[in-house]
Amino acid sequence: MTEQEITAGCKKGDNKARKELYEQYKGKMYALILRYMPDRDVARDVLHDGFIAVFTRFDRFEWRQEGSLRAWISRLFVNEVLQHLRAKDILRDTVDIGKTLETFSMPEDINVESIPSNILHHFISELPTGYRTVFNLFALDGLSHKEIGMMLNISEHTSSSQFYRAKQIIARKISEYRKRVG
Repeated sequence: MTEQEITAGCKKGDNKARKELYEQYKGKMYALILRYMPDRDVARDVLHDGFIAVFTRFDRFEWRQEGSLRAWISRLFVNEVLQHLRAKDILRDTVDIGKTLETFSMPEDINVESIPSNILHHFISELPTGYRTVFNLFALDGLSHKEIGMMLNISEHTSSSQFYRAKQIIARKISEYRKRVG
């Protein structure tokens, strides 16, 4: 089924369309959730809650073009993740790594393309929750620090600072990884 057909069916309450939507998007949304929260059990719970949100809010969705359904679902799932993180009050989970960051300067020759994607995902998953959330929203979801600040109820400067620290931690891990594998 196409996005447009799925949309039309879901708006009518057609269970076949709902099942198709679930089958097409469950893997993508699960991967999106895991970017923010690496605990697979919690991620499965958020996946479940996310699909409930999709189906209960479907009357608000308006199909515009191919890709609009995925974009809408992705936004809903990011909001579900953030809501879960806020409820657990773990968005402020940052680590005071002060001197560690001050003494580490980011190497200019870091070639991220040379690092396997599963290794990069692992490095991101190891970030403290606040850093990981800001990193994902800025680097992967393309939000501005102003938008992130409003979403997370933090200042634009805090968002920028957490992103900078996340980048430094990842850069250090990449540097250490490259030394290990040669």
